[in-house]
Amino acid sequence: MEEEYVKVVILENEVEARLLDSVLKERNIPHVMISYYDTAYDGLYQTQKGWGYISAPSAYHEEIQDIIYHVRKDSDLPDAPS
Repeated sequence: MEEEYVKVVILENEVEARLLDSVLKERNIPHVMISYYDTAYDGLYQTQKGWGYISAPSAYHEEIQDIIYHVRKDSDLPDAPS
């Protein structure tokens, strides 16, 4: 029986998407990345909705959410000095 892929998280940008894709591939976690980019609208949806989203079988949702939490946490840079 084939597993159903369900939206897990919305991705903020292409860098986040590529990093998460790389980590998930390393861990052999099945997933699909869907971009909101549409050539007809020249990326308009991406400015409103985010870069896109990731879908995966339900059994992996918690693990993926944990990974994206750490990716986002580690990418936070301290504010530049004034």
